[in-house]
Amino acid sequence: MATARTPQGATGTGGPSGDKGRGRRPGSARADGRLRAFGRALHFPVTRTARGIRKATHAHGAGESGLGKLIELHAVNGAGDMMITVALASTVFFSVPTDEARGRVALYLAITMAPFTLLAPVVGPLLDKVPHGRRAAMAGAMLARALLALVLSGAVVSGGLELYPAALGVLVASKAYGVVRSAVVPRLLPPAFSLVKANSRVTLGGLLATGIAAPIGAGLQHIGPRWPLYGAFVLFVTGMLLSFRLPAKVDSAKGESVALLAADEQHLHGPHRKTEKPGLRTVGPAVTHALAANAAIRCLTGFLIFFLAFLLREHPMTGQSAAVSLGIVGVAAGAGNALGTAVGAGLRSRAPEIIIVTVVAVVLGAAITAAVFFGAVLVAILAAVAGFAQALAKLSLDALIQRDVPEQVRTSAFARSETLLQMAWVLGGAIGIAMPLIGTLGLAVGAAIVGAGWLTTVRGLLRSARQGHAGRPRVV
Repeated sequence: MATARTPQGATGTGGPSGDKGRGRRPGSARADGRLRAFGRALHFPVTRTARGIRKATHAHGAGESGLGKLIELHAVNGAGDMMITVALASTVFFSVPTDEARGRVALYLAITMAPFTLLAPVVGPLLDKVPHGRRAAMAGAMLARALLALVLSGAVVSGGLELYPAALGVLVASKAYGVVRSAVVPRLLPPAFSLVKANSRVTLGGLLATGIAAPIGAGLQHIGPRWPLYGAFVLFVTGMLLSFRLPAKVDSAKGESVALLAADEQHLHGPHRKTEKPGLRTVGPAVTHALAANAAIRCLTGFLIFFLAFLLREHPMTGQSAAVSLGIVGVAAGAGNALGTAVGAGLRSRAPEIIIVTVVAVVLGAAITAAVFFGAVLVAILAAVAGFAQALAKLSLDALIQRDVPEQVRTSAFARSETLLQMAWVLGGAIGIAMPLIGTLGLAVGAAIVGAGWLTTVRGLLRSARQGHAGRPRVV
């Protein structure tokens, strides 16, 4: 035993390693140890956060299917869009008096949103023609926004006219990314996931990243108007690289066709069912009724964004500044959206039609109440309810598309529906800009928008729900 211990002891004190240990001063070794400990202390929060994010996004098979990578990509996309929003809001909205701001925002809408309403219907068909290049299309949308962020960084300082076409380019690229992302999700479903659950995870990732990026962007704005756009450039370049990390099956278009948004009950069993390019008309009116209800909610949210932005700037909440008032409403809307997304995953096995009818009725009641008893608290509640309803109704629409649309046209259906919903948001924003700054009148108009959508779709959705219980498969 003594003989066995001797070499081990000699190894720790003699030989090259022992000489090296004796050659270093004790104080120097202690200093190196403290530096290494300090480096680990700085590095640990970053690595721990990164591991936590990766664990959350890749849970329940999302890592193996590739959905986790899409969640991370969408989070980067949301953060980049928020940086652009902070920079443009400060330039177009907050930097000038209210009357001038209304004119500038109206001009911004006319130059960017109006052309977008013409371009949006083209986005889906164009992307249908490049189904084998979805990763490249998403990367291209990211790269385009990165370059346009640099163009905007000069325009926000000089006030040049290039701000408007650059902003239009950012908007179109952002919506093109959204359309492709909607078409990609069905390709990355883990075995135990429904489309509702997958979309809720992707949306939550974007919402969390947006919430984190908003204060960071505001801090960069205090440094200088260019800095949020520099941040957007870095984020979009990162997103471009992440796009190519998606699985190769994203680019597969095996068995897919083009979806046409034309719901007509008589085509359900007619000769059109045998067309070479089947569309949404082959599955009855349930999807288009749900799409119309979602369009009403999306139109309301676009209206509220612009109308409340000017209303609260001119008449802020009691005891609060305009910026704080807008912040309260924005946080309420974001919290409602996040809650609706989370609840959507829990209600995924219920009839989607009933969920849509219910949430539209709830937001209609909230809008009427806010219009009749106009006040700061009710405005914030309306923003939260609208955000909640938008998220939950969109997830239910996704469930209906998964349930009723044939697999060979499902990805195209997502692209077309997303485009139409974006157009509804644009229309609502234009109405909000045109409205006089009278709170009761404006919220009454918002209630009328939702009421029209609810009354025209409730009967068809309820009928579809009753037929669904008779034997149609449910989303699980």
